[in-house]
Amino acid sequence: MIRVDRVALRGLKARGHHGVFPKEREEGQTFIVDVTLCLDTRPAAADDDLTKTVHYGIVAEEVVAIVQGDPVDLVETLAERIAEQCLKHAVVQEVEVVVHKPDAPITVPFDDVTVTITRSRA
Repeated sequence: MIRVDRVALRGLKARGHHGVFPKEREEGQTFIVDVTLCLDTRPAAADDDLTKTVHYGIVAEEVVAIVQGDPVDLVETLAERIAEQCLKHAVVQEVEVVVHKPDAPITVPFDDVTVTITRSRA
């Protein structure tokens, strides 16, 4: 059995206007995204060839664009959109997306709210 390799982006920050409350939609807030891309990096490593792996700089820009893009009510929906975009890269077999909403409108003290999803081609 061959295990897949992982390329991770941690702490991508962007301002978005997601949430169910009018204040969230109007004022926006910072979202932080962690993405782990699962793929076989051996072809790229063997040839030292960027075209045979995933370009994490491009993925980072795509993730930020989604967060800054069209508002959604749920963090779950935001995570799903990010996962779908990551899987458009042909070499990515699976992706884990963690969306952090550290300024969520919660009335008690807290550190963070996260939604974590895993999606694959299969």
